[in-house]
Amino acid sequence: MDLHTLPYVVVDVETTGGQPWGVDRVTEVAAVYVEGDRVEVAFESLINPGRPIPWHITRLTGISDAMVREAPRFEDIAGEFAAHLVGRVFVAHNASFDFGFLDAEFSRVAPTPLGSLVTGQLCTVRLARRLLSHLPRRNLDVVSAHYGVTIADRHRASGDALATAQVLRGLLRDASHRGVQTWGDLDALLSRGTARRKRTAWPGASDGAEGA
Repeated sequence: MDLHTLPYVVVDVETTGGQPWGVDRVTEVAAVYVEGDRVEVAFESLINPGRPIPWHITRLTGISDAMVREAPRFEDIAGEFAAHLVGRVFVAHNASFDFGFLDAEFSRVAPTPLGSLVTGQLCTVRLARRLLSHLPRRNLDVVSAHYGVTIADRHRASGDALATAQVLRGLLRDASHRGVQTWGDLDALLSRGTARRKRTAWPGASDGAEGA
């Protein structure tokens, strides 16, 4: 199928830290639809993580304990949020981080694995490495600046997801200029030179090394 006609859902999460299967939890989540020229926020919510938010996380994101005190728990929004993922390609900047946290959260409240809801997964960090190797880094700030994308609310879920959605569109345009038109073409591009790894567009454990 043509990459430009696939239904994508660009996701971003904010969290209490970096241990999805340990003590850390999601504090905010957003999902943005990308279908052709359509870019639309489909879902966004603060999440009560059920644990204190470390001070350095509050300093980075602006999300405080007071802000999430009356927010829903993840189990309260899991069903509604899942409905926005079904039948779409999951996209995130450093997808292993976002997917990993959501997979852990869903596993605590639902029997259906997160991976069974989506039709595929795409990491824009990995794609940027292939297409924008001339950039000094491929974090969201640098890649957004390359495409002239303004991040309206950095380190908040909807702001970062909207920026990633525009970055995705730019990356897909650049990919098409290299003859990458289908999911198979994309898989081949991302797998090039990585024969020891499974040939897939899904991210590996190290794909977030450059940060979000």
